[in-house]
Amino acid sequence: MTETFKGFVAALLAFAFFSTHDAVIKSLGGTYPVFQIIFFSMLFAFVPVSMIILADKAIDNFQPHHPWLVLLRSVLAIVSMSCAFYAFTVLPLAEVYALLFAMPLIVTVLSVPLLGETVRAQRWAAVVIGLIGVLIVLRPGMTELSFGHISGLTAACSSALSSILTRKLGGEERSAVLILYPMILSMLAMSTTLPFVYKPVALEDLGLMATIGFLSVIAQLFIIGAYRAAPAAFVAPLQYSQILWATFFGALFFSETPDFYVALGSFVIISSGLFVVWRESRENVSKRTPVLKTANPRFDTGPQPK
Repeated sequence: MTETFKGFVAALLAFAFFSTHDAVIKSLGGTYPVFQIIFFSMLFAFVPVSMIILADKAIDNFQPHHPWLVLLRSVLAIVSMSCAFYAFTVLPLAEVYALLFAMPLIVTVLSVPLLGETVRAQRWAAVVIGLIGVLIVLRPGMTELSFGHISGLTAACSSALSSILTRKLGGEERSAVLILYPMILSMLAMSTTLPFVYKPVALEDLGLMATIGFLSVIAQLFIIGAYRAAPAAFVAPLQYSQILWATFFGALFFSETPDFYVALGSFVIISSGLFVVWRESRENVSKRTPVLKTANPRFDTGPQPK
């Protein structure tokens, strides 16, 4: 088995775990407040993550070199996670993914003023076409624009900004810092809401919240393995396999069937994202490859390995 094939399998498994993670969020969303789900899932994820990080003898401290940028990135990650969790609880899974998949396009736009990236006509055309795909999914004027749709778009924008900051920090901040700070701050932020939103948790539902946390950790470990084994240009497009899992889980557990507009919009958005990834992977096209190096539409995980 070649290393590239190992990376391919690891990436497919990672995104399958992520999709399962999102389906569990949706299953709990009708019973518990989003902030409560986030708190317990992050609490359960924090245990294995902290054990993995503390076992790394190369890490001697967790002091950030750029504390304000790390704080800003952590806030953006919390906003992105909260909005995405809410979107999953009120919208069909496939529809949420269609909105989150706009993130690589947003990264491309933001990379010009924030990273000094040069984006030429072909990538701009892909961004415009991808945003048309978002409009197809939203159908303004034909359907009501709900807070769930706004939350999904906010999650994509916040995640894109967070990813750009990750790229801007480059190798100056250790992965342990970029992973632990958002987790700790998210737990602190969510804990302040619990006195107002808390609902007693059944034991089996507590187990599902723990499952969300553990799945996010397992999936991230597989992502790290995939990027170490295979080129980023090979791994990045596999994130779009989540739309297949979303369609499967939506039909199996939630009686959801994507309508024509969601399917068409998803196709347009994914095609545009794939084109951007392909363009950045070519030599002498992108100076800093912001999408390849940062664009992971996950809202609750750490940075990709460099």
